[in-house]
Amino acid sequence: MRVFITGGTGYVGQAVVTAAIRAGHQAIVLQRPGTHRPLKQQDVELVEGDVLEPRSLEKGLPGADAVIHLVGIIREIPRQNITLERLHVEATRNVLEAAKRAQVPRFVHMSALGSRPQAVSGYHRTKWAAEEWVRQSGLTFTIFRPSVIFGQGGPGPEFVGQLADLARKAPFLPIIGDGRSPLQPVSIQTIAEAIVASLTSPLAHNKIYEAGGPEVITYEEIMRRICEALNKHFRPVHIPFSMMGVLLPILQHLPGFPLTLDQFIMLKEGNVCQDSESLYRDFGLEKIPFKV
Repeated sequence: MRVFITGGTGYVGQAVVTAAIRAGHQAIVLQRPGTHRPLKQQDVELVEGDVLEPRSLEKGLPGADAVIHLVGIIREIPRQNITLERLHVEATRNVLEAAKRAQVPRFVHMSALGSRPQAVSGYHRTKWAAEEWVRQSGLTFTIFRPSVIFGQGGPGPEFVGQLADLARKAPFLPIIGDGRSPLQPVSIQTIAEAIVASLTSPLAHNKIYEAGGPEVITYEEIMRRICEALNKHFRPVHIPFSMMGVLLPILQHLPGFPLTLDQFIMLKEGNVCQDSESLYRDFGLEKIPFKV
């Protein structure tokens, strides 16, 4: 298949491109003008364009058999007009409309576990709004909702990597609340293989998959395992949710601060699948336990 991929130069994107090529597909990767993120594969077709510029999407879509839409952000930069509403909702709408104009019949979309209309976090609300555009598009779709993703991928924000950086640099480890927030980390290999397998699986047509790993692990246990992997003594310091709720609206704007208010809200809620088995069953995937 000829597959048009947005977000293909990012953290999850590079793993998806690798999996697509390994499966025998031709990958056409959208790259924003001025960005230079070399892909490991030399046999991809790069096209310049921007998901926020609808006309630019027409370069790579003609003749495509499917779209894999991976673009997303976790941190807003309002002064640069980089917002959740624009990069999640408007971008998805633009790619869908361009795909329909090019008569591309298949659309695979990466959302997020916890997406819902009345979510507390703007991240989850805008991910849900983007899903709504996909569901109402008339295209044959598949939506993936991953929990926390771990593993080696391309550049970009990656939750476990950010925590590992914090563990390396900090004299102690801040644990938000009691540290018992449950998470279900899923391997980037699982996500990439599932996304690519869905392209050719009738089982995946017009279906939504929650994607989590085989273990439900608390936030504090993840931090403990990271420290063990780094051979660093685990020195947790618990910071009350109430204190973080007051400080984060200010601290999140500091350069290099590792947590946004939305991430705090999502961490407080926890992030666990209601159904993680259908993903493995439909695509015959190996269950990969969490590792640093």
